[in-house]
Amino acid sequence: MKHLPLSFIVGGILTLTFTLVAILSFIWTPYDVEAINIAGKFAMPGLDHLMGTDHFGRDIFSMVMVGTRNAIAVSLVAVGIGMILGVPLGLWAAGSRMNGGSLIDEILMRGNDLVFAFPSLLMAIMITAVFGPGAINAIIAIGIFNIPVFARMTRGGALSIWTRDYIMAARVAGKGNMRISYEHILPNILNILIVQATIQFSIAIIAEASLSYVGLGTQPPNPSLGRMLNEAQTMIFFAPWLAYFPGGVIVAMVLGLNLMGDGLRDMLDPKLKKRKASDVTA
Repeated sequence: MKHLPLSFIVGGILTLTFTLVAILSFIWTPYDVEAINIAGKFAMPGLDHLMGTDHFGRDIFSMVMVGTRNAIAVSLVAVGIGMILGVPLGLWAAGSRMNGGSLIDEILMRGNDLVFAFPSLLMAIMITAVFGPGAINAIIAIGIFNIPVFARMTRGGALSIWTRDYIMAARVAGKGNMRISYEHILPNILNILIVQATIQFSIAIIAEASLSYVGLGTQPPNPSLGRMLNEAQTMIFFAPWLAYFPGGVIVAMVLGLNLMGDGLRDMLDPKLKKRKASDVTA
């Protein structure tokens, strides 16, 4: 443990905690998240309701548990879509560039630039406006935004590996571009992809909360952290806990993922290790 960066330890604890809470919500919550109890509305946080109740008397803690699960599920699938489609595109673009197929590389990268021209939230609004609001369309929208991120990251890392001597040896041995990409290139850039995935995961959580906040993400009766913030904004002066708890969970999840990403970068980047070691000895 003493060799692990502090940022990774703190981020890992936060991320693991919310992951366990999300898993627990599948089998248990203190109260039914759809149960309405008007007589118990706006109850302050206490022993009966750890985070209080909302304007319908629903238990905030139970809703936060399920909302955390929904946020993690949407973000995990969306980032998975970005990696599954973006990494092969980046490998294809880099392989084409290094083997005389610059036209393919240009087409793929200009397509990425076109997607980047639209902010992720705007793109998500466009998609959900056409196909309707819902978690599935939110996943598609966030996933589409992640594709060029991973494609460009993969291409940049792969281009630096293609110039290595062992890649030349593999080509002399008769290996094709695809085989070289998956046997030699991908394993050597996996570290930067893992770090980028943690960063994109945190961005996806914010995107999901933003979509739900404007009513385009997870739909009722499924709880959503973003929609809970939207509902709390008109009651924040006399029931501030309605905003504090879901907002705090979003901040803590994003902070945990960013800290874990920084820690992973410190552990997996050999150049950064050497730089820090030289700073310590100096």
